[in-house]
Amino acid sequence: MTEIDVELNGETRQIPSSLTLKGLLEHLELDPRKVAVERNLEIAPRDGYDSIRIEAGDRLEIVHFVGGG
Repeated sequence: MTEIDVELNGETRQIPSSLTLKGLLEHLELDPRKVAVERNLEIAPRDGYDSIRIEAGDRLEIVHFVGGG
């Protein structure tokens, strides 16, 4: 399997190539309903997670929503 380098939350990581944002979240075992993703300084629309492909060199920030009370 080919891997690419991306910057994920400030750290360089290798991930499988040809993942979509949804595929990346699944790879990281994250629930897409409970995170927000910024890709190359732009907020990615949740309805685009299936179609937005991750490319080598992408800068990604993933923020988890945490409930409180």
